[in-house]
Amino acid sequence: EAIGLYNLGQSCCLNSLLQVFLMNIHFTGILRRIKVPSSPAQRRNNVPYQMLLLLEKMQCGKCKAVGPTDLAYCLSEHRVKLFVQHDAAQLFLTLWNLLKKQMKKPELVEELSDLYTICIQEHLTCQNCSFEIKSNSTILTLPLPVLDANSHRLKTLEECVQYFFHPEELTGQNMCFCQQCERKTTFLQSMKLVHLPQTLTLHLKRFCFERSFHTHKLSHCLPFPQELDFNEVLTENQCQADDSEKATWQYELFAVVAHSGSTSCGHYCAYIRSLTECKWYCFNDSEVCQVSWDDVKCTYGHSSLHWRETAYLLIYMKKHPQ
Repeated sequence: EAIGLYNLGQSCCLNSLLQVFLMNIHFTGILRRIKVPSSPAQRRNNVPYQMLLLLEKMQCGKCKAVGPTDLAYCLSEHRVKLFVQHDAAQLFLTLWNLLKKQMKKPELVEELSDLYTICIQEHLTCQNCSFEIKSNSTILTLPLPVLDANSHRLKTLEECVQYFFHPEELTGQNMCFCQQCERKTTFLQSMKLVHLPQTLTLHLKRFCFERSFHTHKLSHCLPFPQELDFNEVLTENQCQADDSEKATWQYELFAVVAHSGSTSCGHYCAYIRSLTECKWYCFNDSEVCQVSWDDVKCTYGHSSLHWRETAYLLIYMKKHPQ
């Protein structure tokens, strides 16, 4: 059942991310096979084990909400600050890295990586002599800009994805040293998609840093679909994958981590589609209720309502995994 998590004091961000992890049956399938640490001290400080205990506590189903106190204490031992406002994208990376670091079975580490890791290939091409540098890298979230280079608003999620993979010319101070030309020249930088995981996390970069070091939130409307096919969004030149890989690039929306309020005084909640019931729920700390797709669409954003909920992390699941 969908069970809430009590707020321990500015722990709404942690609670929302925990719900997204623990409602993912692919993730909990890995979590249930971890090696239990031998000593009480090791168990207290082991993030995967404490997350497993929390899952079991939630699945007892005797109360509408439980307190993630032991897990929060465990995280504090690993320098995750408590009682402060967190950024959901950064905290997601921190939690995932702690899980990976403390899972002792190599096969589980590999499964965890396969479940969440995106692979992209960066191309740098000299515009003077066509010398090219290729490098592969892995990332856990696809950081999508919601504004283009001219600060114009991107209108849909598909536009944001296309813009991320759009080639960019590196000129002026951004020029690169070319080994063949033996000097700095203008390069064309482009990203190509190599591999997408079972659970795909998209990060909408709604928090904008200005030159005055002031951060403000971009709250404009940005629709996102329930179903997303990367074959229809990206061009052939933006992909570096074979047909069998591309055949798995069809996704269904699984969860939305939404932020309301301002950058200095905000709140997180999570909208999650139960994979067993196919119903949407809103997880707002200890309060959990069933919602409709229209309720989820309320997180698209609105230019004149800066304090309303806006989607910040979008989590998609593969429709047809290999």
